[in-house]
Amino acid sequence: MDLAIHADDVRAAAERIRPLARRTPVLTSPDFDRAVGKRIFFKCENLQRGGAFKIRGASNLVLSLPPAALEKGVVAYSSGNHAQAVALAARLLGAHATILMPTDAPLSKLDATRGYGAEVVPYDRYAEDRAALGAALAAERGLELVRPYDDSLIMSGAGTAALELLEDAGVVDTLVVPLGGGGLIAGSATIAKELGVRRVIGIEPEAGDDWRRSFLAGEPVTIDVPRTIADGLQTNAPGKLTWEVASRLVDEIVTVTDTQIVAAMRFAFERLKLVVEPSGAVGIAAVLNGIVEAPSIGILISGGNVGADRFAELLTA
Repeated sequence: MDLAIHADDVRAAAERIRPLARRTPVLTSPDFDRAVGKRIFFKCENLQRGGAFKIRGASNLVLSLPPAALEKGVVAYSSGNHAQAVALAARLLGAHATILMPTDAPLSKLDATRGYGAEVVPYDRYAEDRAALGAALAAERGLELVRPYDDSLIMSGAGTAALELLEDAGVVDTLVVPLGGGGLIAGSATIAKELGVRRVIGIEPEAGDDWRRSFLAGEPVTIDVPRTIADGLQTNAPGKLTWEVASRLVDEIVTVTDTQIVAAMRFAFERLKLVVEPSGAVGIAAVLNGIVEAPSIGILISGGNVGADRFAELLTA
């Protein structure tokens, strides 16, 4: 298949991002295995630099820019994790980052983005088109636009998380991946299928099931911006390139409720001793509730960027 990315692109990204991205641990839990009756491997991107897998794609793209482009700076739009990743990658390479962030972005993610030295420009995610705003700002200031998912370098970089999981744990039967814009699942499915993983399953919040609807329709479907605690998965349509890849390589899309997500966050904290943000917990929720069944499962925990107050609020509600 002539797709936007191939397995060799993911392998090349793994070499390129080595100076900036950590090789995060793959953990197992006998308690979790007993609870669900199967062998589970957790790829802990909540322990990644910047607190999420996003540094992989961001650094892959930023490291690919020519010096002249880096000198001018970069711009991105994001509710938080991509914002932090671009800000961090830019800082590490001596470039300036401008980030468009929604006015309701989690305060912990907003503070971290500013802490990495980025200029934050607010926008209303429910009334404004962030992609149009980002393109306009890039053109106005002469900046390089670093898209959150719909870019071959972003997808390839994101896929390195799955590559490491399969190198460290061995080839699992099923790979479970959080699904927002689709960069993580596109890159992950590309390398997973090449290495022999039988099934790749995307997990969405029930309130934001644009991918599930798109798979049923056989073409991209746009929904209203979803209202869900999983702020990192509040996309309302698949990306053009991510759809091209994922629609051919991903086997199934399933959804979990916000209530199931909170229970998964609690389980991860109490049993795995991991702090996981809502978006990062959707895969755990799907397996914990028997929505995904397989003899061996790799779960990508995509991030852990949740403030202490918000974490406590969700778990005690």
